[in-house]
Amino acid sequence: MFLIHKPHGELVEVLTIENLYDPCQNQIIGRYHCGEELQEPETFMKSELMFPSGESLPVCWLDPNYRQKAA
Repeated sequence: MFLIHKPHGELVEVLTIENLYDPCQNQIIGRYHCGEELQEPETFMKSELMFPSGESLPVCWLDPNYRQKAA
């Protein structure tokens, strides 16, 4: 899966998909998808990522208490 890193506007390939949808994890491991060479994996804050369409990540992926806030 690819997401956009908001601060740099670059595509990031998500390497730890399970961390992406786990609301208790606030970071994922990924690598920039730019240039001709494969980039080294890095840690990215989920709050700094968005879908390539410009949509934010779902709140249920970011906040473990999202159900209490909706009530």
